Amino acid sequence: MNVLQILPYLDVGGVERGTVDLARYLTLNGHKSVVVSGGGRLVRRLDEIGAWHYQLPVGRKSPVTALLMVKRLSEIIRKENIDIVHARSRVPAIIGFIAAKITTKIFITTAHGYYNTHLASRAMSWGRFVIVASREMARHMIEDFGTPYDRIRLIPRGVNLDEFKFAGRDSMTAKDRAPKKRDFVIGMISRITPLKGHTDFLRAVSMVARTTPAIKVLIVGEAPPSKARYREELEMLTRRLGISNIVKFMGAREDIPDILSELDVLVLPTKTPEAFGRVIIEAQAAGVPVVASRIGGIVDIIRDGENGLLSFPEDPRSIANAVSRLIKDEKAASSIAVKAREDVEKKYSLASMCEKTLEVYREALSLKKILVIKMSALGDVILSVPSLKAIREAFPGAVIKVLVELSSSDVFRGCPYINERIVYSPKSRDAGFKGLINIASQLRKEDFDIVVDLQNNRKSHLLSFLSAAALRYGYDNKKWSFFLNKRVKDTGKAIDPLGHQLRTLKLLGIEKNDGVSELWPSKGDEAWADNFLRENWANSRRLLVGVNIGASSRWQSKRWQTAYIAELCDELATRYNIRTLLTGLSEDTETAKEIAGMSKSKPIIAVGKTDILQLASLIKRCRVYITTDSAPLHIAASMRTPFVALFGPTDPERHVPKTKAYKVLKSGIKCSPCYKPVCRKNNRCMKDIKVEDVLSVVEELLAKSTKRKAKV
Repeated sequence: MNVLQILPYLDVGGVERGTVDLARYLTLNGHKSVVVSGGGRLVRRLDEIGAWHYQLPVGRKSPVTALLMVKRLSEIIRKENIDIVHARSRVPAIIGFIAAKITTKIFITTAHGYYNTHLASRAMSWGRFVIVASREMARHMIEDFGTPYDRIRLIPRGVNLDEFKFAGRDSMTAKDRAPKKRDFVIGMISRITPLKGHTDFLRAVSMVARTTPAIKVLIVGEAPPSKARYREELEMLTRRLGISNIVKFMGAREDIPDILSELDVLVLPTKTPEAFGRVIIEAQAAGVPVVASRIGGIVDIIRDGENGLLSFPEDPRSIANAVSRLIKDEKAASSIAVKAREDVEKKYSLASMCEKTLEVYREALSLKKILVIKMSALGDVILSVPSLKAIREAFPGAVIKVLVELSSSDVFRGCPYINERIVYSPKSRDAGFKGLINIASQLRKEDFDIVVDLQNNRKSHLLSFLSAAALRYGYDNKKWSFFLNKRVKDTGKAIDPLGHQLRTLKLLGIEKNDGVSELWPSKGDEAWADNFLRENWANSRRLLVGVNIGASSRWQSKRWQTAYIAELCDELATRYNIRTLLTGLSEDTETAKEIAGMSKSKPIIAVGKTDILQLASLIKRCRVYITTDSAPLHIAASMRTPFVALFGPTDPERHVPKTKAYKVLKSGIKCSPCYKPVCRKNNRCMKDIKVEDVLSVVEELLAKSTKRKAKV
C-alpha cells in the first residue's frame, strides 16, 4: 500500500509527531510512506526511517498557490503510485481532495481540532472516511459539518510505550520524597496561543506558589510568528505575578520524553475543546499525573480522580486546587499515575493506533461507491432495473445508490440491487436552485467513486459533476455533457431505452443486461391487494382482467376511447364471465366514474387508490392486463402478467418491455408514430384500435395462460 500524508509543516507538535509515527509504522510493515509538507525540524526523522518527503508550500492560504499545489501534488501521486491521500489539516485537505479526485485515488482526513464552519474547514469532512480521536470530535464533525455517521472512524491517538518510560512518583527514592529536598516540577507542553490557556496556568501557578514555595515551572512550546506578541505578554505576566524566578520558557523541544521525565504534574488548561490531547497520554505513559480542562475530547481520556484530575476551563483557582492536591497527597498522585499508565497500555498504544489506521485504509480501498441517476417518469425508471442488476453483477461488493424523484421512488422499494434510494423532490423540498444545491451537497457527502448517469439531461449531468465523483459516465449529447469525463457519443439514431442504457454501461466494461424488469411488492402490499379485491366482491374463482384507463396528462394522444373501455368491460363479462379492474391515476377518477356509469358489468375501480407497489400487486392478480403506452405497461411486464399494449402515437419497437406473454395492437395509419402529445386528427390512431381487436388478443392470451397452468 502506498500512502501519502499531507500537512502544513513538520515542526514539533502532536499532529506532526503523529504523522512521523505513522510513517515509521508504514515503512516498517512494508508499505511506502510519502509525506508532503512545508518542511520543518521533523523532516530528518522521515529520512532516518526511509520515508519520502516532498517540501511544498501546501499550508499557504493563497488560492493561486493552492491551485499550483494541486497540479504538483497530482504529479507526485502519479509518480509515487499513491493509493491513499491522507490530509491532516484544512488547506492541505482542499489541495489533497482535488488532487485525489483528479487522479482517482482515495482521500482520507483526520480531524485534529475544533474547526469553525467556514468553507476551508469543511474540507476536513470530505474524506471517504473521517478519522477522529474522540467521541466529542465525532459529534463536532457530524453536527457542525454534516459528516455522515457511517463515514466517521474513531481512532484514539497512540503513544510509543518504548519511548515513554514509566517514572511515576512511586518509583522515587526515599530521598526524593523527603520534604524540601526536591522542587515539585509543574509543566505545560503546548503551542503558545491564547486558546491553550497559558494565562490561566500562570495565575494558577502563582496561587500554588504561595503555599508551596519549592516549585519549578517548565513551559514547553513556541508561539507561531503571528502570536509572537502573546509570548512577550506571558513573560510580562510572570513578572507581574512575581513568579518569573520559578518559570522557565523552554521554547519548542523535540525531546518530549526527557522533558516529561522531569515533571511531577502536567497541566493542560485549554480554553476551547481539544480533539484529543496527545500530550496527555504521553504524560500518562511516562507516569506523570495530568490536570486538564473538563472540555472536549479530554473527557474521553481522563476519569476525574481515577487516572487524572479535571479542572474547569478558564478557572485558575480550579487548576491550582487540583495541582495542590497532587502536591499534598503523594499516595493519590502515585495511584493516578499507575492507573493512567495501565489505561495507556490498554487503549492508546502506537501500534494499535497505526494498525487501526491501516484497517481504515484497507476498508477505503475495498469499498466502491456508485451513484446511478434516473430521475424520470415512472415507466422509464422501471426500465432502469435491468441496468441496475447488471451493475450489481459487475460490482458485487459495491455500495450502489440511486438518485430518483419522489414520484417514482417506490419502484426501488425492496430492490436487491441497490443499497439505498436518494430521493429528489423538485416540486417541494428540493425546489429551485437552492434545492438543487442541497441535493448536490448531499451527493457530495456520500463520496461516490462512480456516477452512472442514465438520465442524460442537463440537470443530471450537472449533479454528476457536483457529486465530486472521480468517474462520471453518460452520453455526449451536448446537454452540458462536458460535466462528464467518461462519455459515449450520441449517434442520434432511435434506440430502445435498454439499448440506450447499455451503451453507457459498456464504458464500465458491462457488455449486456438481461432486459427483464422487476418490482418487489412487500407482504403488506400483497395483503392490501387481497383485501381490496375482497371488499369489492371479487371472487377468486372468477377471472380478473385489468384495464389502464389513462396515460400521462401530457400525452393525451395515447388515451384509448372511454366508450371503448366501457364496451370492453361489458363484453368481457358477457362472453367470458370476466370481472374488469380499472386502474389509473387520481386525475383519472372522473373518467373512471364515467366508464362505470356507461357499463352494465360494474367494473372494480382502483383508479387513484394505489401506490406503485399496491398497483403491482393488483396487476399480478389479473389474468391479462390491457394498457396504453404508459407506466402500467412496464409494471405488468415486471409482474409477469400477460398484457395487451395499445399503441398509437409512439413506436412499440422502442417502448414495449421484454417479456414472454404479450400482444401489441397498433393502428396502421401513415402518421403513426408521430410522438405528438396532442393529436390534430382527433386521436384517429387510437380510435382505429377496436374493442373486437382487443377481445381477440385477450382470448388468445387467456388460452395460452390456461395451457401453461395445465402443464404446471
